[in-house]
Amino acid sequence: MHRSPRLGLRPASRWALAVILAGALPLAARKTRRQPAPAPLTLRQIMSFAFPSELTAAAHGERAAWVFDIEGVRNVWVADGPDFQARQVTHYSEDDGREIDSLRLTPDGKTAVYSRGSETNRQGQVADPNSEVWKPTQEVWAVRLDGPSAGQPRPLGTMECGEEDCEDIELSPDGRYAAWAARGQIWIAPVSGAEPARPMAYVRGDNDSPRWSPDGREIAFASHRGDHGFIGIYDFGAQTIRYLSPSVDRDSLPRWSPDGRQIAYVREPGIERGLPIIPWRTEHWSIWIADAATGEAHPIFVSGDRPEDTYPSWQFMPGDFMFAPGRVLFPSWRDGHLHIYSLPPTGGEPALLTPGDFDVKDTALSSDGQTLLYSSNQNDIDRRHIWSVPVAGGSRPTPLTQGDTIEWTPVQTGDGQSTLCLGSSGTVPAMPYLIAAGGRRMLASRLLADYPSDRLVTPKQVIFASPDGLYQLHGQLFVPRGRTRPGPALVYMHGGSMRQMMLGFHPMDYYHYAYAENQYLVSRGYVVLSVNYRTGIMYGFHFRYPDHAGWKGASEYQDIVAAGKYLQSLPIVDPHKIGLWGGSYGGFLTAMGLAKNSDIFAAGVDMHGVHDWRTERGGAGFAAPPDAAAAAKLAWESSPDAYVSTWRSPVLLIQGDDDRNVQFSQMVDLVQRLRAQHVPFEQLVFPDEIHGFLMWRTWMRAYAATADFFDRVLEQGQTIATTH
Repeated sequence: MHRSPRLGLRPASRWALAVILAGALPLAARKTRRQPAPAPLTLRQIMSFAFPSELTAAAHGERAAWVFDIEGVRNVWVADGPDFQARQVTHYSEDDGREIDSLRLTPDGKTAVYSRGSETNRQGQVADPNSEVWKPTQEVWAVRLDGPSAGQPRPLGTMECGEEDCEDIELSPDGRYAAWAARGQIWIAPVSGAEPARPMAYVRGDNDSPRWSPDGREIAFASHRGDHGFIGIYDFGAQTIRYLSPSVDRDSLPRWSPDGRQIAYVREPGIERGLPIIPWRTEHWSIWIADAATGEAHPIFVSGDRPEDTYPSWQFMPGDFMFAPGRVLFPSWRDGHLHIYSLPPTGGEPALLTPGDFDVKDTALSSDGQTLLYSSNQNDIDRRHIWSVPVAGGSRPTPLTQGDTIEWTPVQTGDGQSTLCLGSSGTVPAMPYLIAAGGRRMLASRLLADYPSDRLVTPKQVIFASPDGLYQLHGQLFVPRGRTRPGPALVYMHGGSMRQMMLGFHPMDYYHYAYAENQYLVSRGYVVLSVNYRTGIMYGFHFRYPDHAGWKGASEYQDIVAAGKYLQSLPIVDPHKIGLWGGSYGGFLTAMGLAKNSDIFAAGVDMHGVHDWRTERGGAGFAAPPDAAAAAKLAWESSPDAYVSTWRSPVLLIQGDDDRNVQFSQMVDLVQRLRAQHVPFEQLVFPDEIHGFLMWRTWMRAYAATADFFDRVLEQGQTIATTH
């Protein structure tokens, strides 16, 4: 049974009373002199922040860089120590949906390299959310940061990589060349732009994860070949490829040792056909060390047989697997929480670097490779802070940030003198920070000069039991200021579902926007409860991988019912005016709530949600396993579509028709079912938009429509048509 690491918390009823009193105090403290009421907050005010991402630092010196997304306009920014005054480098000016990813600085810090444009969909198409009349591309660019040509990007080549592959530009140790994976091959281009990009070599398979050798003479890469895969090394001088201990298994994530003599990589078994898909199976994996010159390899770590020893390949975060000086670092659930372990290249018993009742998230090495920097929710379960620990172990971790703030993405400058991170709080959106002895100092604070932080509310941590008694569910309760009487309320559910919502603006842009929308809804008079349901992260292995969840039973849905009933118990909530909203997995749970419990949930907004698990979690794959029929039946019974006959509450459906995560056909099909049952619904479709909307104005339209829908249907009780 999962128990909260935080002890001594008050019961839900006392929390409710505390929240009500906190909201009422400003009213009681007012004098007879009346102050003019401030103008209502607008969605634009709350959504007008500069979201930072891609924080990185040069290997030498004191320069750091990141990307700011300001109302959909994305640009590269840099700052130099010791004062770290931020300045804008590139000058893109349109909300055109063209993301900037994989930001890298050359070792000397003089040039930035990045990708611009989206990944491709299954048809090989780059996203075109602006509905341009020419075919969009995804490209690699370089820009000088100083001198006469500073701020003038130059193209290095097109990427057109598949999903999640474009975030892997690698610069040579001398900074002269860039390598990246695209169209199944590894591409090379001079950073100067003097020559066009070219394939490194012809290699069979789908090749990715390029890693330069420390001397820059070779590149290691992963070659995926369906049911098996190899680690290859390309020698530029000899123009040859050699493979490391090739086998029938799947090898991935090559990592050079700092001296260039060895390569560590992850090995998983090859694909076995015809296995049943309903039962949980431990997916064994191992870490191998290869002699880079001879290719001979052997395992130094093999996972165990317990479920906690499992770490599926699709969740093996590449940044968590590192070859530090004399140590190999890797993540594991082996003690019930996601921690980082360290072992020498010769093998042996791994040392646990991050012990405790918490999970680790972002990781990075210090400039000398001797220290691990990471974020975790240690001692603050619904926030994250930055910690450090020696990679060799033997010392307890040291907190670098603490308090009522949230921090992530730690990096250290090449000179080892400064550590930076991204951070936020309950009322202040994300910004880059310098971590100092006295706390943290915001960079580019001028960009928040007009942000209405003083008019936002700080959410309260609430904890309540799941209906089956297995988990203590953590949520964030947003209460409008001065709320003393019953009124409308909403349950918000994140997507993923491998996510955690926290007591502040979220590290991921998708949920950063969602947090802002929740603040907007609160400003319009709604109580909002954001709930961390089972299958989410940061509460341990058994919370992340519960029994009968997802398409295997949707056991997490009962946590949403519990959230609805928690709201019904609050005297500041009208039990007949509770709605729910969410995107992706949260859209699935929204649809489940409306289909199964229209008696609790009076309205909902379902953004790109899953409605039939058979097509999302099985498809053609259900035809091969021996339990195919049982799996299809279970998937259907775990889907909102199976309960449309009891769906009564109105819903707003929102989705882009180039969604690369949830098929647009999920919404198309559901609409026909709702029409047949005369369920009232409205729809908002964005041509050519993807799952995580690429344009700021798309988010604005979607969130404005969400608030308007709840105002009309939930608050005012308007009736909408059943054939929209």
